[in-house]
Amino acid sequence: MLRHEFRPGRAVAGLTMLALAGGYAADAAGAWEVTWAFFLPVFLGGLWLAATATWTAYMLRRRRDARKASTENMEAPASTKGSHAIR
Repeated sequence: MLRHEFRPGRAVAGLTMLALAGGYAADAAGAWEVTWAFFLPVFLGGLWLAATATWTAYMLRRRRDARKASTENMEAPASTKGSHAIR
């Protein structure tokens, strides 16, 4: 049983930050020579992917909730049953 809802945007943003941290660490250790301008597109691209994943998950969750609500409301309204009938 899940304790919380999965947030793919946060996962993508976290992976992007881990990749940037690894890149900076490799550059600081001298294992990888790269200019600072390489990290800016990686950062912005990662944020864009995270925003896209968040928006997609939101739209899917909204569609799923709407379908679930529409299947639960298949009965007649309460005002037409029993003592609640309109006279």
